[in-house]
Amino acid sequence: MSQIFSRRDFLLRLPPAALLLAGCKETSRLAGKTKDGLTKVRVGFIGITCEAPIFTALELGFFKEEGLAVELVKCEWSKYKDVLALGGYDITHHLVMYFLKPIEQGLDVKFTAGIHKGCLRVQAPVKGNIHTVADLRGKRIGVPGMGTPPFIFAHRVLGANGIDARREIEWRVFPAGELGLAMQKGEIDACADSEPIGTLLLAQGIVRNVADQAKDFPFNEEYCCAVIAHGGWLTANPEAGAAATRAMLKGAKWVNTNPRLAARLSVEKKYLASNPELNTTAIGNLNYMPSVLGGKAAVESAAHEMKRAGMLNANTDVDELAKKAFVHLEGVNDSWVEGLQIAQLPGGRVPEDQPMRVAAELATQGTPERVATCCAPASRVAPRPGPALKCMVATAQ
Repeated sequence: MSQIFSRRDFLLRLPPAALLLAGCKETSRLAGKTKDGLTKVRVGFIGITCEAPIFTALELGFFKEEGLAVELVKCEWSKYKDVLALGGYDITHHLVMYFLKPIEQGLDVKFTAGIHKGCLRVQAPVKGNIHTVADLRGKRIGVPGMGTPPFIFAHRVLGANGIDARREIEWRVFPAGELGLAMQKGEIDACADSEPIGTLLLAQGIVRNVADQAKDFPFNEEYCCAVIAHGGWLTANPEAGAAATRAMLKGAKWVNTNPRLAARLSVEKKYLASNPELNTTAIGNLNYMPSVLGGKAAVESAAHEMKRAGMLNANTDVDELAKKAFVHLEGVNDSWVEGLQIAQLPGGRVPEDQPMRVAAELATQGTPERVATCCAPASRVAPRPGPALKCMVATAQ
């Protein structure tokens, strides 16, 4: 079962007393039970590429194996934090950098484990003269929004290379699906984006990677997305929180073992609007080997880097912030993760000719009409097959 929640929808369903408490810590809520004894859990999702572990865990019965009856709650990206804060859903997985500032400001949510690495990039036109991060000094960088994870990632990359992102960069905001077009029109010199936009622009031959969270040290060792739960719900339901975390970690390990099948499942079951080969390429770029300690380390390193970039308050104790933001749950540890046996299924891996497959798919089917990302509302993407794409398609044929 699933439902779609906007923040307005959720607020309209709240009684007046609950609205008065919305700015404070929500009272703890015990999870209900189904007639057959399963614990009810509401899992939030947006409908994006990197949520494959959630879709896989639901479709393959990993939640049910953990004694859970899951209701999916679909949210608008722009209201994702709000709906979680107000108790509209109980648990999900999402970007660490997206939640750290709200946690600093008092949002009661907790990370429990790392899910995957590598969904953010800084990219520049293939026909331009930007090849390295140093070349970005004094340039115009497009982002899907100020304060979004691509914006934060770009800030961190620039700072690590001695560039003051507040004084030496001009930031411009565009819908995620229009970043490539903005570069082609000369309105920006580079962009910071997330999956599947980064994969789409590469497949279209529009950009090159300048910084890649999946490959560039030290970012490639850091989990970008982690399991995150409502603090009050987790306090009241630690066993359900641990069970839901384990289900998503098993889902992540299954995706890591069978990325092509996971990508096709997400599209064919209509959890997201994408093309199967495009989604396969995007998921294939990510590292879905989950880790509890890796998730904890990601919260710590992201907090330190965000403070260094001026994105957290100067007087914030980042060690205390990270300690407050991460919770260890009983029965959720890396020994358990390492012991999970996931079979590699026929057709599960990304084939060697995947670049040709996605190029042919884009040439024949075009780009998805609207693309949602982890960092911006779904936006329209106009097909822009350039010479590089045509060449790739010709080679594939």
